[in-house]
Amino acid sequence: MSSTLGSPPTSPPPNPPAQSGPASSQARVPPATRASAPGWRDPRLWIGVAIVAASVLVGTRVLAAADDTVAVWVLADDAGVGKVIAPDDLVAERVRFADEAALDRYLAVDEALPEGLRLLRGIGAGELLPRAALGEAGLGELFEVSLPVAPLLVPPSVTSGSVVDIYLSERSASDERRASGPALSEVTVVDAPPPEEAFAVGGDRQVVLAVEPDAVADFYATLGALGDPVITVVR
Repeated sequence: MSSTLGSPPTSPPPNPPAQSGPASSQARVPPATRASAPGWRDPRLWIGVAIVAASVLVGTRVLAAADDTVAVWVLADDAGVGKVIAPDDLVAERVRFADEAALDRYLAVDEALPEGLRLLRGIGAGELLPRAALGEAGLGELFEVSLPVAPLLVPPSVTSGSVVDIYLSERSASDERRASGPALSEVTVVDAPPPEEAFAVGGDRQVVLAVEPDAVADFYATLGALGDPVITVVR
């Protein structure tokens, strides 16, 4: 008969092995959190809006300060004394004036152009329209003066309506007298046919000018004082 007395105690069963597999891995991964869009109370949103607004304001002021030009009226073509200025005769051009007082001497585009204004003096194409050159008073009668000019002494661009100066000089080599200024200043060309159509003697080009009566006598007095005059047209 066997007995259990004195037999060694039995050891507890070993721990079961740890389970491995998908279930064990999912238990160790922390749950994912979904990002949410910031709400209108988020201070970062308002800081961004303020930065954008400040950038736009600064940029606008910088651009406004950089463009300090003013739009003024400019003559599209040559215009002589007595011409009535119409809107079709003018073009707008932006000009930068170093002195604001200089702007007052010209007509700005944002001003209403008075009607019936006549030029008191000739103005060339591309020149600013000065207030001093405009007047409402009627001009006196103008005389047409025809001059024979050597073709090479007339710019090819001179045509009817051009504003020119007339210089007189002595042809003689022993006497090269030249007037200190033009004999006729800023006069309007009434007609300037090409040399083959002109009736001047010696193949000269005929140039017809509109001259004020007071200037006609002085011009011919200067012309008569020269023994062999040379007439030069300067546009």
